[in-house]
Amino acid sequence: MTMLETISEQRLHGGVQGIYRHQSEACAGPMRFALYQPPQAANGPCPVLYFLAGLTCTEETATIKAGAQRLAAQYGMVLVMPDTSPRDTGIAAATGDWEFGEGAGFYVDATQAPYAGRFNMHRYVVEELPALIAANFPVDSSRSAICGHSMGGHGALTIALRHPGRYRSVSAFAPIVAPSQVPWGQKALPRYLGDNPAAWADYDACELVRRQTFDGTILIDQGEADSFLDGQLKPELFEQACTEAGQPLLLRRHAGYDHSYWFISSFIDDHLQHHAKALGLR
Repeated sequence: MTMLETISEQRLHGGVQGIYRHQSEACAGPMRFALYQPPQAANGPCPVLYFLAGLTCTEETATIKAGAQRLAAQYGMVLVMPDTSPRDTGIAAATGDWEFGEGAGFYVDATQAPYAGRFNMHRYVVEELPALIAANFPVDSSRSAICGHSMGGHGALTIALRHPGRYRSVSAFAPIVAPSQVPWGQKALPRYLGDNPAAWADYDACELVRRQTFDGTILIDQGEADSFLDGQLKPELFEQACTEAGQPLLLRRHAGYDHSYWFISSFIDDHLQHHAKALGLR
């Protein structure tokens, strides 16, 4: 069994908020994640929601800023917030650019040197981390859901679409829905995956939903005052792709809201309720 190191644990809403570290095989080095155990976890396994954060973020960002624990405690839902990439990789090209590399793993499994050995966040989130959590915490892995913000919204959508039946629900805040068509993705995907656009399509929600729809309604919230809306996010592209594919989508646009965690904390309760319903908690 993989050794798990406890960095910190605090009481919160009757449960326990912890930060943990372990040695990752997928990312070939130490990885950290945050996990909230609601009060109900003391009596047995609880459903689990994974929250994937965005560019520049760590396992602490959503943990501290999103405000998800209060309702998770009410519903009896475990929350897992992983880091966004491996750290201290020793790869010079993976540091110094907030849009790429450390802090910007894009939830892909890299195939290109020098990133392929370390930047395997897709496999980490889908396989390694859930297995580690199931072995160490009271979770009901058969009832899993996934959510994310920005780059993490891209991760949540692509992971849910690529693994039908693994997650009962998926939602996102201001996701990057078409990385193949926007500057953030056009910078990161070739470096991680090479120059073949077919490889990029495997991590592009607009392309994936045309191949395989999700069994349930996808919830997306987008602020209309988001400075990245027109250049990087383009939710209308995913809206069109879902229409063409017959994918149920609830895309809510909010006047005056930006890209920040003030926006996320304003609507996080709706997302927890969305997932709680799918997980059989309400």
